[in-house]
Amino acid sequence: MSYIKSTFRHPKQTKNAVGFVKSDYEGALSTLCAGCGHDSISAAIVQACYELSIEPHKLAKLSGIGCSSKTPTYFLGNSHGFNSVHGRMPSITTGANMANHELIYLGVSGDGDTASIGLGQFCHVIRRNLNMTYIVMNNGCYGLTKGQDSATADFGSINKSGNENPFPAIDLAALALELGATFVARGFSGDKDQLVPLIKAALSHEGFAFLDIVSPCVTFNNNNGSTKSYDFVRDHIEVTSIFDFVPEEQEIVVSYPEGSHTYVTLHDGSTIHLSKLNPTWNPTDRRIAVDRLQKARVEGSVLTGLLYIDPGTKDLHDTINTTSKPLNSLGEEALNPGKDALDKINAGFR
Repeated sequence: MSYIKSTFRHPKQTKNAVGFVKSDYEGALSTLCAGCGHDSISAAIVQACYELSIEPHKLAKLSGIGCSSKTPTYFLGNSHGFNSVHGRMPSITTGANMANHELIYLGVSGDGDTASIGLGQFCHVIRRNLNMTYIVMNNGCYGLTKGQDSATADFGSINKSGNENPFPAIDLAALALELGATFVARGFSGDKDQLVPLIKAALSHEGFAFLDIVSPCVTFNNNNGSTKSYDFVRDHIEVTSIFDFVPEEQEIVVSYPEGSHTYVTLHDGSTIHLSKLNPTWNPTDRRIAVDRLQKARVEGSVLTGLLYIDPGTKDLHDTINTTSKPLNSLGEEALNPGKDALDKINAGFR
């Protein structure tokens, strides 16, 4: 049996600022399990890119191996794409970014692809502050190979095979904070109202933006012993703040509940508006974020929202002073400046 996605589009669909309709940001029909949280994340990515009026050809989507890494097929079908080998998405993205930093880079990974085989690459892409959005669809298991525990599986949890996990879980958001990530957030695939503005803010951040999204695996890890299940997250979710993303070119008037609030301005002039649920919460204080994550872990709650942001960061291109032009646009004069230029470079090493 084959499934064909309908190509019918209503002629009066609303267009965004660059003339695209929402369906222009969609991809192929998903072959993931019905109810998979990953499909909800894909839908949030489609919505975020549509609302940001990103031209599809100006975005590159990259992934590794796993259920999560299949999802770029299901969104942004008109964008550039590269499906790399297991755990190697960060280095492929780094190479592409070094060659052409005029594109927007969106990397999609899973808890196995990032927290196990790709952990080393994850650490170094954070350390270099590569200008990209890095999304981990975190379900605590290897869904593509029948549900074995991943490195983010909860200590003592019972998997579908009946085996108890004897190892402590790696908290990727906490690790990203410790390693110096300049944007760290956690979301839940079942909370689209929070997820869409988080993705929009991450795509607009200049530097490494990390999103750890709890995405229940309905087939292998939606049991009572898992903190990655739908029921557990819904019962234990704790939100850092009411979150909204305001693009620079568009004025949005919003009403918020009474209480304190703060604004964070990004490099392009866009604004993040946070209405604090916790009066001590400061999204620009890394220490507070680390402490609050640890507190949530001890309390058994799932902390979601924007955990930390550094709005004044420098990305990798700024750090190593690369050329402002994409490498494929450099002509012979720039690539072969002549003997005098070479002598000057060599003299600098003497």
